[in-house]
Amino acid sequence: MKQLMQGNTAAARGLYEAGCCVASSYPGTPSTEITEEAAKFNEIYCEWAPNEKVAMETAFGAALAGRRSFCGMKHVGLNVAADPLFTVSYTGINAGMVICVADDAGMHSSQNEQDSRHYARAAKLPMLEPSDSQEALEFFKKAYEISEEFDVPVIVKMCTRVAHSQSLVEIGEREDDIEVPYEKNIAKYVMMPGNAIKRHPIIEERMRKLKIYSDFSKMNRFDDGKSNKIGIITSSTCYQYVKEACGDLYPVFKIGMVWPLPDEKIKEFAKAVSRLVIVEELDPFIEEYCKSLGIKCEGKNLFPVEGELNQNIIAQKLLNAKTTGKKLDEKIPPRPPVMCAGCPHRGLFYTLNKNKCTVLGDIGCYTLGAVAPLSAMDMTLCMGASVSALHGFNKALENYNGGSPAGSEKIKNVVAVIGDSTFMHSGMTGLANIAYNQSKSVVIILDNSITGMTGHQQNPTTGFNIKGDPAGKINLENLCRAMGFNRVRVVDPYNLKECEEALKEELAADESSVIISRRPCALLKYVKHKPPLKVNENKCVGCKSCMRIGCPALSIKDNHAHVDSTLCVGCGVCEQLCKFDAFESTAKEGE
Repeated sequence: MKQLMQGNTAAARGLYEAGCCVASSYPGTPSTEITEEAAKFNEIYCEWAPNEKVAMETAFGAALAGRRSFCGMKHVGLNVAADPLFTVSYTGINAGMVICVADDAGMHSSQNEQDSRHYARAAKLPMLEPSDSQEALEFFKKAYEISEEFDVPVIVKMCTRVAHSQSLVEIGEREDDIEVPYEKNIAKYVMMPGNAIKRHPIIEERMRKLKIYSDFSKMNRFDDGKSNKIGIITSSTCYQYVKEACGDLYPVFKIGMVWPLPDEKIKEFAKAVSRLVIVEELDPFIEEYCKSLGIKCEGKNLFPVEGELNQNIIAQKLLNAKTTGKKLDEKIPPRPPVMCAGCPHRGLFYTLNKNKCTVLGDIGCYTLGAVAPLSAMDMTLCMGASVSALHGFNKALENYNGGSPAGSEKIKNVVAVIGDSTFMHSGMTGLANIAYNQSKSVVIILDNSITGMTGHQQNPTTGFNIKGDPAGKINLENLCRAMGFNRVRVVDPYNLKECEEALKEELAADESSVIISRRPCALLKYVKHKPPLKVNENKCVGCKSCMRIGCPALSIKDNHAHVDSTLCVGCGVCEQLCKFDAFESTAKEGE
């Protein structure tokens, strides 16, 4: 039976059909839906782990116990999981283990562009790369076969376009659950130096066998073309772009197993064409490999090393065509991202901006606090970096001129902001560093009671698991106090006066402190809102003070403030900024 499926949904179906039993992931676009969809199958135990390192170690533990396992993450998440990744390559597995990494060329929702193929080569692990939903299902199933045949975790690399596009998928039945007995093997699984050094030659021999496997794998295939003037080697979503732009004009070598690459097949293909062009996104990974084989080829001299490719770029470079398809005559106005109406972070960021604070930020939807008119963020690096960087920032200035008062004066308005999910991901170790090494730092945890940026996934502070069932809940106040903070307070970000008083008091304190800005995300279905506000035009003088918070429900019409009642949630933050009491509730009497 065939179904229209998103790539991530098909990947989850592949996990189900392959008999996967345990899936542990951390949400990150564009990989999130794989685990969300897998959780719909009762046969697969699924969970959101605190971070990607924990997820990978959990998946390894499940594979060690003898059951097929999975962990998924986005490209920057693989950086977090790199520690276990490199060593699990040495230990190998017991039952099959599949790791999915989803790259985000074009940075649709990421802080960098990163080519994860380098991880497969560096960690000496096989990597598969599907180009559509059907291949996503098939490759995830094939990954378990390779994993168990070669005693190795297998990486499946997705990308935004494959993960979120839809195509027809032929679905099948679930395999019988794999149950491999666990047997104690200290030499294989205890990676102290004496054992690890003996495992390295085994890994190198495994790579030689995998290279032979790649040369004979049907995942790497030839598509015939009418003309041998140009031959194209490509993979992933670039294969779809090439086929749409060029059709069957040129022969194409479509690579599905991108590491190890198939030497003999590449050489065979190169000999059969007059000109060899490599079409790949981001780094010249395949191109440089072909050149290392002594093969003359082109690639990044034609195509950019940054951003996504598309059909138009390929048609322009290979067919000398200006464009393919149609373009809109009208220019679409830009639509920059903005925090939602009623976002609980808005009041807190307004307070930080008003007090001219230097704000070291973190990864989450609250990163939008950097956008005008709030402009209340000075730095965003990676998950958890806000807390660690704050400590370093303040320590550097505490020791300014030998710890003179000038240094203390410079740090009086510096804070870190971090979301509740991000704090659980990697903020706790930075907070422990502040407690241990005693910098005078103010950390603000933006607790919106959900993982907001990736689509409302649960986390260890919410009290619910991936399926919405009750789960263990970590109390942030108790946790921070247990880590050594005497000053821990909770504020409501809708209350501007309360936020400002807390901020000033904690910045003036002689010790480090934690402020928890707590109010649930305004988009959560179970959050009840107040009636929307309206503007009394007889009182509004058009001063635009309310526009300083950047709420999308507010605008100026005919020199007066205007509230979009379809967006407004009645949070009242704008109301607190108006000196003329122009904002009124639309609630009827008795409501």
